[in-house]
Amino acid sequence: MGQPEFTNHLINESSPYLRQHARNPVDWYPWGEEAFAKARRENKPVLLSIGYSACHWCHVMAHESFEDEDIAKLMNDLFVNIKVDREERPDLDQIYMNAVQMMTHHGGWPMTVFLTPDAVPFYGGTYFPPQDRYNMPGFPRVLISVAEAYRDRPEEIAETGTSLVNELRRLSTTSGSAQAIEKELLDAAYVGMIKGYDAVNGGFGGAPKFPPAMALEFLLRTYERTGNPEGLRMAIQTAEKMARGGMYDQLGGGFHRYSTDAKWLVPHFEKMLYDNALLSRFYLHLFQVTQAPLARQTAEGIFGYVLREMTDPSGGFYSTQDADSEGHEGKFFVWDIDEIKSVLGDADTSSFVSHYNVTEAGNFEGKNILNVNPSTEPPAPETLRKLFKVREQRIKPDRDEKILTAWNGLMLASFAEAGVILERPDYTEAARMNADFVLNNLQRDGLLLRTYKDGVAKFNAYLEDYAFFIEGLVTLFETTGEFRWLKSALSLTDRMIEEFWDEEGGGFYFTGKSHEDLIVRSKDYFDNATPSGNSVAADVLLRLAILTDNQTYRELAQRILTEIADQARRYPSGFGYALSAIDFLLSEPREIAIMGKYPGDIRALLQEAWRKYLPNKVVAPGFVNETEAHETVPLLQNRPLLDGQAAAYVCHNYTCKEPVTEPEALAGQLEFV
Repeated sequence: MGQPEFTNHLINESSPYLRQHARNPVDWYPWGEEAFAKARRENKPVLLSIGYSACHWCHVMAHESFEDEDIAKLMNDLFVNIKVDREERPDLDQIYMNAVQMMTHHGGWPMTVFLTPDAVPFYGGTYFPPQDRYNMPGFPRVLISVAEAYRDRPEEIAETGTSLVNELRRLSTTSGSAQAIEKELLDAAYVGMIKGYDAVNGGFGGAPKFPPAMALEFLLRTYERTGNPEGLRMAIQTAEKMARGGMYDQLGGGFHRYSTDAKWLVPHFEKMLYDNALLSRFYLHLFQVTQAPLARQTAEGIFGYVLREMTDPSGGFYSTQDADSEGHEGKFFVWDIDEIKSVLGDADTSSFVSHYNVTEAGNFEGKNILNVNPSTEPPAPETLRKLFKVREQRIKPDRDEKILTAWNGLMLASFAEAGVILERPDYTEAARMNADFVLNNLQRDGLLLRTYKDGVAKFNAYLEDYAFFIEGLVTLFETTGEFRWLKSALSLTDRMIEEFWDEEGGGFYFTGKSHEDLIVRSKDYFDNATPSGNSVAADVLLRLAILTDNQTYRELAQRILTEIADQARRYPSGFGYALSAIDFLLSEPREIAIMGKYPGDIRALLQEAWRKYLPNKVVAPGFVNETEAHETVPLLQNRPLLDGQAAAYVCHNYTCKEPVTEPEALAGQLEFV
């Protein structure tokens, strides 16, 4: 009450992150010509601030600096200020994060970058405190120094900017591999990857520790390819440690972003859709390998969380859930022992606190992050339900309800697999609704769009949007036999190639031909928190090459992987998804065609095709009366029913074994391909 009311140019934006700043005293602009025209007109540098809604330190800097009227006045007097949601604009985030890392040798969010009116960076950093502290200069001092440098040393600023842009362009070129891609590369990458393995706690490296879903997938593939039990042992140990730690929400399901310690105990509490998509798929695959109840339980916990908290009624998946509630990180998720006693009573409290390592002193700011003691018996499910019900009455963390095509594609693929692997039709239906939502709401003039919120879809999609969503559609076809998903995937694949492929240098650009011009047109090959668009594109092109017998797809995929191969050998932990695609390229994939009369007719054979972990396979389910599907998918051609029954054909290079009608017979054929 009594506070002045400010409104800036973010007030009409759809991004929840931008709208969080719409009433700052800072005169924020969204990225666009209006802001840069003002900067040119007034000869002011641009202050570009990039973050996202679930970012804890973004909230801290917003409260300390962007809500402070004195600091805001400095910003407004000296700069034109632009705010960007990195989840909406990963193109800008990638370019300017690379620039900040070149200048400071570290990165992170909130990211603060100072640009010329031509969008060229010349100075930057991440979080700045409001006064000098943490051995860091205070933000006001930084603002004044940068503005003075821009005014008094223009030649130096221009030279720095030119140097940075040249270096950013160099980052997008690769020399490719002179060596043929062979299985020796996979063996070398495996050896390199496990050097950093934490034999005590699982995972790689020390604190902070991020969930290494793509590296773990590569370990599973290495076990499948070589039979080496060591890779499987590491995957199992890491999976168990993560699932039993505080990074996994023991009451509500789903994983937090990362662990601040090496033991998976104390997380940063935000939950991201992409983490939960990648991890749910890994736990599904681990369940295929081991049939371990914990693997299934963890996967279903993630899916339950996503359906309950992160799914729009129309089928889209929301982006993130915040770390903070009521101004405190983790407050929604932690417990003190007295609160647990008041809900459960003394008898049930005893077994609960023992199993979940609850103490009077707590393990996080005097409270308890629940984590599992595996040597104790778990409490009854009803006990968990009681506590969950009480937790639901708390004030929940904010949720970013924008729907991003790329992250939806990742989750779509996982739900599609889960439907058939876990025999859960509700998961398949969630996948269908999601695919329909994206196809109906995030396309314009044949192009995909990046983001949807409150009925508005905008921004041309990036490579990762196409690649991840195409992969989701292909997986939905492979798990249902519904041809329309493959048809949409092929149409989008051809558009992806037209928009993003680099005819000269090979590989896909991050932005398409239809995108606005930026200071560089970059490429990304590195599998970071999410896989790179190139890695996923290579993988899905290899699968589509077999499904459609289109050798151009295979050639493009091979060219991408040739660009990546040398780097993947040297830095395997940064190329987990790419290495899995290389594993597919070097394999002799199982080709499984299943022909039936209607969906129920093929269900048992389809479930058998997905029951075991066979990462290097394509599945082509179809129905006798679908002419277009047969014309598009050679594996479905001349595949009759057997005595009127649904039949499965196991093939290699389109040459097939005798068809079978029983799941047991199919299992036998798959065992010995």
